[in-house]
Amino acid sequence: MKLLNDWKLIILLCLTLGLAPFFPEPHLLGKIRWIAGGAVAMAFKDWLDVVFHGLPFVLLIRLIFIKLTQKNAA
Repeated sequence: MKLLNDWKLIILLCLTLGLAPFFPEPHLLGKIRWIAGGAVAMAFKDWLDVVFHGLPFVLLIRLIFIKLTQKNAA
């Protein structure tokens, strides 16, 4: 659980795994555009790819939420 609450690791994952490959555009951004366009012809592996590249950002949002709620509770 300590790894899931480590700011440095989560930010590193977002910048590397979350955005890779970087050129011509971040992979996750291309997938989000594809989904926003109706996800025409998206296969199961494409959905898994979205989950794989999006997970670091979900962990970052989770960590921010935890820190904000702890601050308000104290």
